Amino acid sequence: MEPMLLIPLFLVPSLVLVTSLYFIFIFSSNKSLSSSDVDPSSYPPGKTGWPVFGETIEFLNTARKGVPEIFIRERMKKYSKDIFRTSLLGESVAVLCGPAGNKFLFSNENKLVVAWWPKTVEKIFPSPSNISGQAEAKKMRKLLPQFLKPEALHRYIPIMDRVVMQHLDREWDNKKEITVFPLAKNYTFGLACHLFVSIDDPARIQELGKPFGDLAGGLLSFPIDLPGTAFNIGIKASKYIRNELVKIIKQRKIDLEEKTALPTQDILSYMLLAVDDDGNFMDELDIANKILGLLIGGHDTASAAITFIVKYLAELPYVYDGVRKEQMEIASTKGPGELLNWDDIQKMKYSWNVACELYWSAHSTHKNAKYFSEPEKFDPTRFEGNGPAPYTYIPFGGGPRMCPGKEYARLEILVFMYHVVRRYKWEKILPDEKIVVDPMPAPAKGLPIRLQSQVI
Repeated sequence: MEPMLLIPLFLVPSLVLVTSLYFIFIFSSNKSLSSSDVDPSSYPPGKTGWPVFGETIEFLNTARKGVPEIFIRERMKKYSKDIFRTSLLGESVAVLCGPAGNKFLFSNENKLVVAWWPKTVEKIFPSPSNISGQAEAKKMRKLLPQFLKPEALHRYIPIMDRVVMQHLDREWDNKKEITVFPLAKNYTFGLACHLFVSIDDPARIQELGKPFGDLAGGLLSFPIDLPGTAFNIGIKASKYIRNELVKIIKQRKIDLEEKTALPTQDILSYMLLAVDDDGNFMDELDIANKILGLLIGGHDTASAAITFIVKYLAELPYVYDGVRKEQMEIASTKGPGELLNWDDIQKMKYSWNVACELYWSAHSTHKNAKYFSEPEKFDPTRFEGNGPAPYTYIPFGGGPRMCPGKEYARLEILVFMYHVVRRYKWEKILPDEKIVVDPMPAPAKGLPIRLQSQVI
């Protein structure tokens, strides 16, 4: 029997930006077969490294130095530019590289590839015992588009607009210096709390934010469940947050019955009222797990993108000027106190090109000079016209694996850019600050900047 290819969806819960982390796949034979039934020659070239640990330490070392692409490139050069095998986070995996690998994945859903969750995700996001990870992923992909499709998101743009203004008033105004990454996480996580479960109290959001950080750290940690390990801390954080969400869910059920909450209020109300093909409602723990996954997507991913936007706008004044010019033109069409709308977002073409030209990438394509001229150079113009060739630029995945939160991410990033470039100019306090990846890419010190208010 040929080995099956299974993608580890570390980022099924994540809504944005890193859906295609490295295109890592697990090679596994049918569990009823012994290892002697599988011909080792059918595996791709490569090595699995040390017993248990595999090549995890090498992988994490390059990530923490801010150059995770080195791990990929070295093995592409040594073994194959198309595919190689390794072992990471306790799992044997194969890495598919380049547009052909991306196309293979997106074209073979439930044929040669199926959804799979690694041990860390299974422990932190336990599925009901009678439901497979594949079935859970399928349910989520069926459910989310109803809430996250563009036409459904139109009505949330004014809410995002208000949330950004409140965030800047509270965290940025009247400050001479700030650290961007933790504040960006406050914004994206707070927005997710507001839109998904209608939590808008800053103190409550902050209370939940700390364990979410622990949970995110546990997701891509080595699966050793001992006291003090990131994995163990992540599991405990997941249990705590899940219990808190169950309390929120129970109260919302009461509020819906008493008509003090609206059926269309947020995704929590939507999930409580949704039925499956057999007419059954989801149980409370199932909903808590799904909300938990969605909120994780609102904690680190878009905040990393926003942080790098701020970083590059500080380093490249001409890009900052281009973004500000575009946003000031949009603002000039608005009346006093008028909030952003869908038409305004569609005018932010240059700003979105800038957002697309991010540090984070699927390294075998996004940073390959064969597909992108001068890949290390910040160049938003590469997205003009027809843009990159098919299957070369895939920050949101593609095909059946397209991130369902792509449009949500675009909106929360662009609304933030609209306000921040009009209200402030800034400079980096640490010009040579390094980038680390642990597990998300971020400036090592969180990107401290010096602020200067603008007249708008």
